[in-house]
Amino acid sequence: MSRKGSNAIKEYHLNARQPAKPQFAMYDLQDYLLKHSEHASKAHIHSYYQIIWFKNGSGKHFVDFKEYEVNENSIFFIARDQVHYFDEKTEYEGILFHFNESFIIQKDSEVEFFLKCSLFNNPHQIPFCSISDDMVTTLNLYLKLMKQELASGNDHFGREELLRLYLKSFLIQIQRRKNDIEKSNAEFPFHTDEKKMQLTRFINFIDENYKKGLSVSQYAGLMNCSSRTLSDLTQNYLSKTPSQMIQERIVVEAQRMLLHSELNISQIADHLGFEDPSYFVKYFKRYLHLSPSDFKKSIV
Repeated sequence: MSRKGSNAIKEYHLNARQPAKPQFAMYDLQDYLLKHSEHASKAHIHSYYQIIWFKNGSGKHFVDFKEYEVNENSIFFIARDQVHYFDEKTEYEGILFHFNESFIIQKDSEVEFFLKCSLFNNPHQIPFCSISDDMVTTLNLYLKLMKQELASGNDHFGREELLRLYLKSFLIQIQRRKNDIEKSNAEFPFHTDEKKMQLTRFINFIDENYKKGLSVSQYAGLMNCSSRTLSDLTQNYLSKTPSQMIQERIVVEAQRMLLHSELNISQIADHLGFEDPSYFVKYFKRYLHLSPSDFKKSIV
């Protein structure tokens, strides 16, 4: 293939004016939607991660151009640069978090990697989790602790570290819930922890390298396994080839750029590693059955 080898309510904030430093903010969901209803109901992206806990209310939420049902106590995970938007309802009750990567990731540990790449950056799983009544009690405790710290003032000793620990604890509880659901469902693609970690690592490698035009064998090399082992992994758990997963990531990024950048099609093609813009158009149309121009018209 012809490819070469980038609004908030001022309420609870932490270092909000310093983008290079850790950032964390928490909002009442209903207040947020009332203030930002026009923007929030249109497809948009953020430069940070977002957790949306719908405590009450039902409707729809849209993530990367797909529609998902919102039910009571469903929690959505929106990654940096991921397209999403709310329906036009504002009567939801809940909590919304914003935070950047430097806030949650402080060192290279398996838990932090897993939270980043399983809950938020896995396009092959649904981007939300429904929680039980027992977990609501636990998560509300972490919310209370986070609100207390956010209200304590910037100079309060250990404030940022406690907020980080409470947020990680919040996410770990949800990841445990997801793990339990997966283990109880024999048809769910991620029911083996070791295989789940391998697949998650591959997805993360795709996210880091999809613009470089790496071959499947090169990805296998990054994972210290053979191309056959990698193909067996993705076929067994997702019924997809590694090439399909790479191609899907490229198309999703093209959709995001068509929506949120001012680049023309040739510039987007070049950004994604295509030397020939006409090949990029064919590549895009093969997967969406729409040209890039027609896709853009359909969402603007």
